[in-house]
Amino acid sequence: MAGSRMQLELSRVVHGTARLGVLKGLGSTGQHSLDVPCCLLYTHFGTVPHLTQDTLHTISSLPFVTQVALSHVAEHQDVLEEFKDGLKKFAGLRDTALFCSLHDPAAPCPTGYTTNKTVSVWGSGGRIDMSVAKFMALQKVVQPDWYQSMADGETWQINASRKRVRKSVDRTLAHLDECLLLHQKSQELDRVSMFGVVEGGDILEERVRSARETAKRPVAGFCLDGFQSGAMDPTLRIQLISAVTKELPEDKPRLLQGVGRPDEVLECVEAGVDLFEGFFPFQATERGCALCFSFNVSPDPERAGGTQTDLDEEQHTAGETQPNGDLNCDDQTQMTCFEMNLRDKRYQDDFRPLVEGCGCYCCKNHQRAYVHHLLVTNELLAGVLLMIHNTSHYQSFFHSLREALAGDKLDLLKKRVLGGSCQLADGINVDNSKRNDRD
Repeated sequence: MAGSRMQLELSRVVHGTARLGVLKGLGSTGQHSLDVPCCLLYTHFGTVPHLTQDTLHTISSLPFVTQVALSHVAEHQDVLEEFKDGLKKFAGLRDTALFCSLHDPAAPCPTGYTTNKTVSVWGSGGRIDMSVAKFMALQKVVQPDWYQSMADGETWQINASRKRVRKSVDRTLAHLDECLLLHQKSQELDRVSMFGVVEGGDILEERVRSARETAKRPVAGFCLDGFQSGAMDPTLRIQLISAVTKELPEDKPRLLQGVGRPDEVLECVEAGVDLFEGFFPFQATERGCALCFSFNVSPDPERAGGTQTDLDEEQHTAGETQPNGDLNCDDQTQMTCFEMNLRDKRYQDDFRPLVEGCGCYCCKNHQRAYVHHLLVTNELLAGVLLMIHNTSHYQSFFHSLREALAGDKLDLLKKRVLGGSCQLADGINVDNSKRNDRD
């Protein structure tokens, strides 16, 4: 079996589908683990944007798994082949397991270039066509701990026809079978795990078929593709994810791709998702924003990201700062109500930390006014400080999420995260029991 060492041990299931547990058997020795639900560490070619390895490790409780996109790696295949020791050593990564995804979740991926034999990824030099043979050759030189199979993921667009969606499922399953065959023959990939990819667009029958057929294959886990923010109606997305997870074995992890906003994370965890890509802090940093949403279900404010009163105030301020700070935002480049825009002039003489009670390096040592100054003068340090804070804040949110699942406080956490400006943004109903089913 591909990746037989990886095993998910569940400790609790809340509200029927929200899962709390430990993913074991990670790393080259198989001795490491990952508490779930959680997010992976987002990188560009193995490096967290704006941060050196030393700076990164000033952040406590980083996830053990680092994500790298094949779209960043493909154009450097020759260099990695000559280096011979894999991407982790090449990029100077330490104390981490490496997950290799097909695409960068924070970068646009043009569609219309997939064939029956190839998929395309987009690097800095443009489009790169990959057959299964080339895809698997890249995995051998990257030497990840686990990777997703090659897939036709172009049916997330709302105008995809039923025929096109059916073809994408068939192609993805055919790619998976070819990848598994080459994987099992490869000595270099002997201790590497493979995740199968569930496709199906917005068609329930195809989603269920994709999930059932993928679950029959000897994969270590599952990537749920095509659900990214703005790709489909949020209610339909949850209905489809719920239908998919019912078809998947309980002892294998489910990784949802392209979803990172806190409100969406909570909904998807309730639908049975275990793992997320950690690109949301990077997107907020690129907007010049600091994450400031509240998630305090712990008596320790430093571990929970600040006191409830302080963070409620920040959410209210954040909602006033930027008119497009919208909860139901289809464009991932737009500011959300979970962040404050530090480019705004109101912060030029605000000498408070980004978030009161936050224990990150930025909040302990700098003020909003200083980060505002760095942003408006285009200083590189702005990105460094914001990335430190945003990564720390986001990881603390997942810590509180696991704490809420363990302590029967999930409803309280939802109230914290969805309260204030977010709840007022467009009157979205946060009670799952009141959603309308959709066929």
